[in-house]
Amino acid sequence: MKNFLWLILVLVFAAAYAQAPKSSDAASKASFENEDKYLWLEDVTGEKALTWVKERNAATAAELESSPEFKTLEGDLLKILDSKERIPMIGKNGPYYYNYWKDDKNPRGIWRRTTLEEYRKKDIKWETILDVDALGKAEGVNWVWHGAQILRPQYKRALISLSRGGSDADVVREFDMEKREFIKDGFRIPEAKGEMSWIDENSVYVATDFGPGSMTDSGYPRIVKLWKRGTPLEKAETVYEGKKEDMAVGAYYDDTEGFERHVVYRRISFYSGDYFLRKKDGKLARIEVPEDAEPSGHREWMVVSLRTPWTAGGKTYPEGALLAIKFDDFMAGKRDLKVLFEPTPTTSLASYDWTMNHLVLNILDDVKNRLYILTPGSGEWKKEPMPGGPGFAKISLWGVDEQESDEFFMTVMDFLTPTSLFYGTIGGTPEKLKQSPSFFDASGLEISQHFAKSKDGTRIPYFQVSPKGMTLDGAHKTLLTGYGGFEISETPYYSGGVGRGWLGGGNVYVVANIRGGGEYGPKWHQAALKENRNRCYEDFAAVAKDLIERKVTSPKFLGIEGGSNGGLLVGNMLTQYPELFGAIVCQVPLLDMKRYSRLLAGASWMAEYGDPDKPEEWKFIQTFSPYHNVRKDAKYPPTIFMTSTRDDRVHPGHARKMTAKMLDMGFDVRYFENIEGGHGGAADNKQAAHMWALCYTFLSQKLGGGEK
Repeated sequence: MKNFLWLILVLVFAAAYAQAPKSSDAASKASFENEDKYLWLEDVTGEKALTWVKERNAATAAELESSPEFKTLEGDLLKILDSKERIPMIGKNGPYYYNYWKDDKNPRGIWRRTTLEEYRKKDIKWETILDVDALGKAEGVNWVWHGAQILRPQYKRALISLSRGGSDADVVREFDMEKREFIKDGFRIPEAKGEMSWIDENSVYVATDFGPGSMTDSGYPRIVKLWKRGTPLEKAETVYEGKKEDMAVGAYYDDTEGFERHVVYRRISFYSGDYFLRKKDGKLARIEVPEDAEPSGHREWMVVSLRTPWTAGGKTYPEGALLAIKFDDFMAGKRDLKVLFEPTPTTSLASYDWTMNHLVLNILDDVKNRLYILTPGSGEWKKEPMPGGPGFAKISLWGVDEQESDEFFMTVMDFLTPTSLFYGTIGGTPEKLKQSPSFFDASGLEISQHFAKSKDGTRIPYFQVSPKGMTLDGAHKTLLTGYGGFEISETPYYSGGVGRGWLGGGNVYVVANIRGGGEYGPKWHQAALKENRNRCYEDFAAVAKDLIERKVTSPKFLGIEGGSNGGLLVGNMLTQYPELFGAIVCQVPLLDMKRYSRLLAGASWMAEYGDPDKPEEWKFIQTFSPYHNVRKDAKYPPTIFMTSTRDDRVHPGHARKMTAKMLDMGFDVRYFENIEGGHGGAADNKQAAHMWALCYTFLSQKLGGGEK
């Protein structure tokens, strides 16, 4: 099994918090019961709704784009995004190393390849495989690259995924790597939220929209089929059918020589599922791990990561542990599992990855990366620490080709140190292949880690990037961000955009590690699920209060930004803690938690937030539904909502309706909706630069600018 199994859907979300209306607040109570008069804004491409969008965009442009600093900032951000000096990250397929690249000449990007020898040079010679801009122009479609799967071991065919305007839904088309063209009568599926993967040259697994009843309530495939070349898609063999209320199903083939396996999976919810081995006769054998555990195979081994405790073979293993056993032994009923990692109060498993003969563990210790190399053996696995970056460095390591070698790539960065890319072999000294340039002057800045105390006494870490020797007078413009959901950890990263757009003139940047994320393992995430959702908002507010108490900043100088689940987060800061902030940027957010499960992919997130159609669950969900908690008699800081028409993950109606409602109440609100970009908000670098220039210009103008 490949470890990529559920990564396709991990980047999906938006959530935050808001307190329930007080029982004496008749107006707020009525808002839950009255008909939603802004429902028409959910008509994504309706003429009336788009007219409203254009009017709001024009008002925002008139206000922010006229600022003297806007054009300069937008141009600087675009130069960073288009810089030829950025590291062209590569992945190996056969003898070549592939890269997808966007710049000013290639706004939608080119898919290209080179050799390792050539890659080591300063001026790399690339061979272009596909020009997405040229393809879009030729076909009259605003294609956005979604990736490619190359068939091994011949490397002559690829399955290329393309999206219209950046939506999650895409088309998949078979591509001839030698002729550099799509195969006219090759494998092809129409636009849908699905997937197709190679079995061999003449067969693929397909999970897509097969017609009425073939998709789940979440909008993902319910049926996976085996499709043979030369036969119509409707004649493909059904491999597995899930239930309508499931999240999704799929299948893939592990082609590791000597360890070939067909794997079928069913996602019951975002955090639970079933995994099956598909035998030669087509029958399925369930891999008997807990539904909320994640099994992964490599050669003769299976490793299992746990979300909750598991008793097997007479032993109980804790949540957050990583276990190993011979794959065939496990399927035969043996349960002599080896513990490869067990969490402590300050450590968690961030990720793991294989080379051919070694397993690399990436451990978070108080949200700081530590790498360990594990070597399988007949008894205990050998464990050795791997030198990494100092201090607050974010370190990532992955195998170059886990089927062929123990070679690896490794990246090292932090908030102030640009990314370095290393190449090496386990046991040897890694070679620095590439170094990203500095996009801003970091010489006068420093990184520090602090801990706030949440409402229930929980210790909440956060990173602070600020001027060295900064005077603690409460007058520093500070941007606080976070996420707090779906087991996603917020670790240090280098961003030229943050550096140029914000870290200047004494400004401060802060990243909060609140519950709901994965910073301290499954318990940290599970502590803020459903009825306990308010904890992550209390955590974020605690960080804000700590910054104020430490006199780093003060409410009128403190801004916040969050997108997707982080958009819900800052939406709830708006409605529940408005007194703490001077300005709010809310991007591609969930906000209407009464209807979220009925919009696009929303049903897939009920394991995180709950089911609003169940009265007993709506009772607690409404406490963190910003759309229902906004009050006409409140005092809110200046706010900008940002989304994309082509976001088919989190419905743009969330941001539209919240903006319209607050405008009608007379609040200081502006709105921006990009016509393209999907859930990322932008389809190319120019659009991204424009969006972030709006964000930073708004924050610069509003923070410290007067009374709230």
